[in-house]
Parts: sequence; structure tokens; C-alpha cells
Amino acid sequence: MFSFFHKKIFLVDYLHGLVDIHNHILPGIDDGAKTVDDSIDLIKGFSEFGITNFVCTPHIMNNYYPNTPETINNSFEILKKEMENLGLDTIKIDSAAEHMIDDNFENILENNEVMQLKKEYLLVEMSYLQPSFNFDIAIGKIAKHGYFPILAHPERYVYFHHKYSSYLKLKKQGILFQMNLSSLNSESYGAEIQKIGQKLLEDKSVNFLASDVHNLRQLTLIKETKISRRTLNLILPVIDQTIKTFY
Repeated sequence: MFSFFHKKIFLVDYLHGLVDIHNHILPGIDDGAKTVDDSIDLIKGFSEFGITNFVCTPHIMNNYYPNTPETINNSFEILKKEMENLGLDTIKIDSAAEHMIDDNFENILENNEVMQLKKEYLLVEMSYLQPSFNFDIAIGKIAKHGYFPILAHPERYVYFHHKYSSYLKLKKQGILFQMNLSSLNSESYGAEIQKIGQKLLEDKSVNFLASDVHNLRQLTLIKETKISRRTLNLILPVIDQTIKTFY
């Protein structure tokens, strides 16, 4: 028998006011928005469901996207100027970065070339193929520099899926978890990633939620995402924590 309580609801109906702390909307410096027009289209798309506050986090990835504070700030200023020209004065943007833990990460950390969120948080990621060989060392050095590490999209590291205890180990190291909104939709990354994301939510291991949006197709998937009332009850405290920490 059909029950109202089992009816799926749209995720975006509950995202109003969220601070999106992980996205690739800065133009022309990584695999996200290619032009400032692309950036504006994404910002307008987010604003349709009440997300108007962004921390832009382009990749810093050696040999692929070797961004620096200078390249990031230059792109940020281009976007900011265009927003002013268009009168988008209700949109708030800031700049940071998503740092790959690779063979150059410790160098940029020691040289104070990282781009942190709210001064004390550092967004980091690993390869989807295998864990970073220097991950534990890097995490220790991040802490010594006075930053709190936030691991981007932990649910997407498939090499942890059959070693779920690895997630518990990361949490014991003091690592914060940022889950992607799109992981709630199996059409984004697959059913297995959706399942692990759900389990991390149930275990209260997820600290923050963000979009990780690169393009309009990914934004459309978030708009189309339906979730259960049970999942909504799991993510509402995480949304609230994200807003309180980064607003």
C-alpha cells in the first residue's frame, strides 16, 4: 500500500542558504567552468534553489592543474568583476582550492602556497585510483601548520569500499569529511558510491555537504535528485553544520 511517508522528495527543496564550499565555477583554470559565461550560468542555476554563497575551489594538482594563489586570484577577480557588471550583488563568492595530496603538496604547504577555507580549513583529495602514498605524512604536516583537513568526497574512493574500517581510521586522525550532493543520486557516480555515501551519513561521519559541480550537466543531476525522508533527516544536520561553519 502506498504511503505518503515513503514518497521521494527533491533534494534542492532543502538546500536554501547552503554555503557551497567545494565547486569548480572559477573560469578557465581547471576541468570546471571554461569561460566566465559558464561560471555565471552555474551561479544563476544555483541561485534558482537558494544557494548564493560560494567558496570557489579549483584544483591544485601537480602536472595537471598546477594552480597557485596568483592564478586562482586572477580567475576569481575576473569572475567577481563580471558579477559586478551584471549586478549580481546578492551572490557572495570567496576563493580557496582543492589540493591533491601528490608529490608536490608538501612543498606548497611548506611555502605557504595553499589556499585555505575560512583561514583554518584545508580541502584535500586523493587519486580515485589509489591512496596517496604520502597521505598520513601530509595530514600530520597540515595539522602542524594549524589547519583542519577536510577530505573531499570520501565516498568516491572505491579502494576504501571493501575496507570500510579505513574511513574510521581517517576519522580518528581528525580528518573531516565533505560529501558530494550528487553522490545521493546513483546516476552521478553509480549505485555503489551512493550506498557508501548513505552509510557514511548513517554513521554520522560526514561533516559537510557541497556540490563539487564542474558543469551544468552535474548541476542538473543535483536538481533532479530525489531522496527519501530518512535520508533528508540524515543530511539536514550536515547542511546546518556546513552553513554554521562557513557562512
